This record gives sequence, C-alpha cells and structure tokens, in this order.
Amino acid sequence: MTDSTPDKRPAKTGHTLIQDYLKTLDGSPGVYRMLDGQGAVLYVGKARNLRARVSNYARPAGHSGRIARMIRETCSMMFLTTRTETEALLLEQNLIKQLKPRYNVLLRDDKSFPNILVAKAHPFAQIKKHRGAKSEKGDYYGPFASAGAVNRTLNQLQRVFLLRSCTDATFSSRTRPCLLYQIKRCSAPCVGRIEQADYAALVLDAERFLQGKSTAVQANLAREMAEAAEAMEYERAAALRDRIKALTAVQSVQAINPRGVPEADVIALHMEGGQACVQVFFIRGNQSWGNRDFYPRLNGVESADEVMQAFIAQFYDGKVPPRMVLLSHGIEDPDLMAEILTAKAGRKVVLGVPQRGEKAELVENALRNARESLARRMSESAAQARLLEGLAEAFDLPAVPQRIEVYDNSHIQGTNAVGGMVVAGPEGWIKSQYRKFNIKGTEITPGDDFGMMKEVLTRRFSRLLKEDPDRQTDAWPDLLLIDGGAGQVSAVHQIMADMGVEDIPMVGVAKGLDRDHGKEEFHRFGQRPFALRMNDPVLYFVQRLRDEAHRWAIGTHRAKRAKAVMANPLDEIAGVGASRKRALLQHFGSAKAVSRAGLADLVAVEGISESLAQKIVDHFQKG
Repeated sequence: MTDSTPDKRPAKTGHTLIQDYLKTLDGSPGVYRMLDGQGAVLYVGKARNLRARVSNYARPAGHSGRIARMIRETCSMMFLTTRTETEALLLEQNLIKQLKPRYNVLLRDDKSFPNILVAKAHPFAQIKKHRGAKSEKGDYYGPFASAGAVNRTLNQLQRVFLLRSCTDATFSSRTRPCLLYQIKRCSAPCVGRIEQADYAALVLDAERFLQGKSTAVQANLAREMAEAAEAMEYERAAALRDRIKALTAVQSVQAINPRGVPEADVIALHMEGGQACVQVFFIRGNQSWGNRDFYPRLNGVESADEVMQAFIAQFYDGKVPPRMVLLSHGIEDPDLMAEILTAKAGRKVVLGVPQRGEKAELVENALRNARESLARRMSESAAQARLLEGLAEAFDLPAVPQRIEVYDNSHIQGTNAVGGMVVAGPEGWIKSQYRKFNIKGTEITPGDDFGMMKEVLTRRFSRLLKEDPDRQTDAWPDLLLIDGGAGQVSAVHQIMADMGVEDIPMVGVAKGLDRDHGKEEFHRFGQRPFALRMNDPVLYFVQRLRDEAHRWAIGTHRAKRAKAVMANPLDEIAGVGASRKRALLQHFGSAKAVSRAGLADLVAVEGISESLAQKIVDHFQKG
C-alpha cells in the first residue's frame, strides 16, 4: 500500500478543495481521511475506487445535512491506497478505532468478552473464567455475554462434573479437601480422592457439555449408574444419580436453546430518534450464552445497512467470529465482510439475514430486545437530561453539564488512605472513567482530608493539563462536586487557582446541621450557602452522586485494607517466590517465626541457599 498526502491548500475548503484533490487520484482502492482546520480527523472512509468515491463529495449540492456540514469543515484530505478492497476495509476500521472521527459510526463499548478456559497445563485440568489474550494452554469456550453468564455456567459445571477451580498453587498446598468437596462441587483431586484417568473422563464430559452434546453425556451417566447399581456399588450409583439430576436441572433452564443452530452470533439493530441499539446474542454448542447490548454513536442520518456494517467490522476487530452470523438487516458489502471474517476465523463464516424458520425467530427475539432496550435508554436519557438541566439552574451554571466529577476520600485514622472520583453525564454513570488514587504524600498527617484532596486534585488536573492543555476533548469536567463544606470549597478553589483552572464550577455538598439526608447545604466559593427543598428531584440527584462517590471510595479503601491485612512480609524479599515462601511457612509455621530464625535454620529449608538465607536475615534485621 502507498501513502499520499497532497500539499496543503489553505485558500480553499469544502467541495472546491475536494475538486482539486480529484486531479491527483486514480481508480485504486484505498482509504481517505477528511481533516478540519486544526488537523483533526472528521471522517475516515474506504473506497473500491478512490476517484469515484471522493468525486461524490466534490458536488456543491445534493448532500444530507450531516454530509454537507462535514464537507464545509474539510480543510485537507489524506489518502492511503491499498492493493485490494479487503485491505481498505480492514485499514478503515483500524483508523476509525484509533482516531474516533466525529462523523463516523463508532462502537463505544469495546470490552473483551469472557470465556471459559479448561486449563490443561496441569495433570488435573482446572476450569475457570478467562478474559483477554488466549495465551494459556488449554481449550477456550465462548464468548459469553458477561461475567455473570460465565459464573452461572461454571457453577453448573461444578455441580455436574465436579471439576476443580482452584489455582495450581492452592492445589499443591492442600492437605485435606476444601469446602467445595464437602458440598459436592469438586471431586478433590488435590488430595487423591479421584484417579487421574477418572478425572480426565470428567473433563471430557464437561467439554462435551460445552460443545452442546449434553444428551450424550446424560446417556453415558445413566449407563454408568446402572452398571454401578448392578455391581452393588450403591454409593457410586447415588453420586451418579445426583449428577444426572443436576444435569437435568441445567437442561431445564436452557429451554430457549436453539436445536438447529449450533454456533452463531445473532445481531439485531433498532434505530429510532437518531439513536441505535444493537443486540448481540451468543449461541455456542446449541446453547444460548447470553446477550449484550451496544449503543453506537451516530450522527442521525445513517442508514441501517451503514450502521450494521460499521458495527460488524468494529465488533469483530480482535474477536474470532463464529461459523454463522445472523443479521436483522443487510449490509453494504456482505461478500467482502464474509471474506474478511472467514480470513480472521481461519474457516468459512456465513453471514445471512434469515426470513423464516428457527433462525428468523432468533433474529426477531434479538430485534425485540434491541427495540425494548433502546426505549428504556431513551426514557432514562430524557429523565437524566431533565435532572442535568435542573442542576444547571440550581447551581447557576453557564450551561447544562455534560461531565460531572465527584470526589471523596476514605481512610481509617489516616491509614490506607485513598481518594475516589466518579463521573456522570447525560447517559448516567460513566464507570469506565472512574478513578482511584492511592494517597502517596509523606507530608500529609493522618486524617488530613484537605491534604488528601489537594493531592488527588493536583494529580488529576496536572495530568489533564499535560494531555489536553487546550481542552479539546470531553475529558474536562463541567462541574466538580466535593464532599464537604466551606472549608473544603475554599481549599479546593485555591488548589485549582494554583493550577490555573479555577474557571471550572465547583460545589461543596455538606450534610447540614443534623447530618441527615435532605438537609444538605451547598457551598460555592465566595457565595452564601443555600439548600434545596426537601422533595426537589435535583436534591435526590446530588445525593445519589455523592453517595456513589462515597461507595466508590469506601470500596477502594476496603480493598486496599484487605490487601494490607493479607500481606506477608516474605513477599517483600527478592528471590522468595511462591514455592520458597510455601516451604518456609511449612517449615517454620509463620512469617514471624521465619523472621526470628537463624542462618543455619533457614539453610535447612529445601530450596533456600546460604546467600538467600543471608538475604532473609538481613531483610528482617533492617525491618
């Protein structure tokens, strides 16, 4: 592929500029970028024939409002030619994901999906939830729509197949069965309660279940139960009977599973009022493994086939597609998309818009869910918009806030101190933007809330000033809410002024005289405090914002405290890994006993050399 960036033409913009670019283009496939006066990318598009595609923008009339506005804002263009249209489509989606152009359809939720991993690096395979790169040895089953769907399936597999979920380190350190064995959720291979061959048979049955072959598994269990009963092995027969009951219960709650569709993603799109919802249902091994809804960012005039194609291209970037993708709407280039997905999967992938039968019913079910999800979201967005308008009026803000940041601290007498930030906007909580701050300042005295808040805000806005000094992105808040009264507000105002960002509106939320909900006082720098009426929806909204920040900070503090409680002094010694730590604890009984041990006693432990023993002694002597 070749890159072509023509000379800048500052004197011209819009369609006249694009007409000049046409003289430099030929009929090659490739990708084009439209840029504004500051060099920001407005739009990324792909073309089978660059000259023919770009010529559409050179016309002075006949465009939709969105396209006309985009053309007017275009001050320069960039072109990248490719060998094939397939390469152009892949490059287009990579650039869209990287640059997030304003006029493209954008898939905003790009989290990886969880899988079930049957890890086979150990003689007794472990079954567990997995998210991310598939680098660990074993068999992967998924994707599942959510961590909850994975956990439910893992729970079912434990009840039926008694597979271990513990880590290899826990497995090797067990001397007696754990609670899961007592409640019949594990076969306790860690302490030899099952032979390796029998455990391998359980693993095989579990994988058959995940592949949709539960009927064959149930038939095998029934045969084994009959054989055990005939051999008068009644205890084993009873255990097999319990497993059959558990498997029957699992099958009974999976009645919605399709019989004629072993593996597919069902993707349905509903558009209304300039917004869109895409529902994706995951079917693997003739079982429904949950669904996830997405809300692509639109500009209001895209067609359904344009939105669907953009969604599919971005959704499967980094994900392996199934053998079949069922769609509610057709797409612009179905053959090209099928070719790309086939290459990504390493096997044939079929795209289709079913019209009848079970596949059409699956699509209709997904479409109904998309329609209902979008209706709920639009209703919630309308209510949220009214609250934000009320907030702007109550706090005398210059505009309706699009990003609210709420800060709180949590500690116990200054220990394990953390700061928390939560973010809300027109669509509710923006949880991907939540942040936690471990308080690091050594000069802060225990319990100094002012000092903690200063550190949190300094770190937060120093980074913003470094990354976006011109405030071109939506990462800058329109309103700060601080848990505290006049003192906190005055201190925070001084902190912000020192950094040169005192123009951001800020409100302190104090609990009032009796520290009760409903009697909050609101403080703004240089103004008298005020309160809202008891039944004001804006008051409840602010309470929810403050309570969410408090919940986030408390949860972060508790996690840090729990980690500190569980910390082992041996973890701080370089060269003492998991196996050596386990050997030391087994030999001496506790970390405290290790700290008191002499050099000769330490060397007597398996795996502890004289040099490492000296390092351990030195570590505790310094401590």
